Amino acid sequence: MNMFVRNCWYVAAWSHEVAQGLFSRTILDEPICFFRGQDGEVVALADRCAHRGAPLSMGRLEAGALRCMYHGVKFAPDGKCIEIPGQDRIPTGMCVRSYPVAERNRWVWIWMGDPARADPSLIPDTWSLGSPQWAYKPGYYHYDAPHMLICDNLLDFSHIGYVHPTTLGGTENIALSKPVVKPADNGVRVERWLLNEVPAPFHTKVASFAGRVDRWHFYEFVAPGVLIMHSGVQATGTGAPQGRYHDALEFRSCQAVTPETTGTSHYFYAVPRNFAIEDEQITETIFADVVAAFEEDRVMIEAQARRLAACPDAPMVAIGADAGLMQFRRLLAARLQQEQAPVSAANA
Repeated sequence: MNMFVRNCWYVAAWSHEVAQGLFSRTILDEPICFFRGQDGEVVALADRCAHRGAPLSMGRLEAGALRCMYHGVKFAPDGKCIEIPGQDRIPTGMCVRSYPVAERNRWVWIWMGDPARADPSLIPDTWSLGSPQWAYKPGYYHYDAPHMLICDNLLDFSHIGYVHPTTLGGTENIALSKPVVKPADNGVRVERWLLNEVPAPFHTKVASFAGRVDRWHFYEFVAPGVLIMHSGVQATGTGAPQGRYHDALEFRSCQAVTPETTGTSHYFYAVPRNFAIEDEQITETIFADVVAAFEEDRVMIEAQARRLAACPDAPMVAIGADAGLMQFRRLLAARLQQEQAPVSAANA
């Protein structure tokens, strides 16, 4: 049974990954070949020749078309066969699947479901990735873990003080600061404050603070697994909880989790900032700290995935901190059930 929600936009790549040649990546168990057409627009075709199943990503681009380099069959950007060497007639069915794609703010998005429903207006607004007023370095991780375990991690920041004590955390009090979890369009919204605390190591590497600080994480986590967050740190008693942000370190993180297979995932991330945006050293320092923290997550989540695979029937008991991830899991389960309902009815 299909375990993925398909009628939604998934992040498939950073724009720079789809450059002048052919780029292959598996999304939802389907190998896909990405390239740019003559107009520069991204094209996505099933990475399997309709002739003998050879990877099209081992092929050759010719004036915006893709030639399979096994027997020379050539396909247009829409997936239709336009040439078979030594043969005039093109057999019925000699085509490969073409996927709707869109490029927004340096992310390449792909629609894996019904092409007729691929509305670009449904793409989450990751505006900070495309803004010249926000500096960042793009990142990518490959996970040997199911995508929902990574989503769980992003929906429950109570782990920060325990998994990231020397990077993003700095204090275990984060687990004591209860978040406000609300429904959002196609996802959930999480708001968490940490007041009158010591700044995290992540913050002290790029700024100095005279005393204690207030920290905040406000984010929406939307289907199928996209986090858009406003976070920051400001001196305690200077008005941040009242919405008066000034002399603060502010970040607009964008993170996306895309299933590769049922047991592996792609993780795209960036932490844009609006301070010292011309300082490359700060960009590199922040990126290095983020990579160190996300490596801590990866080690924990992949270990969790191995343990769950070894004990698939063992129950997981929910606690209060699971409010956000439980809401999101219910939302995805409802979306999946809705997509599968017509199939189930037809097979009844």
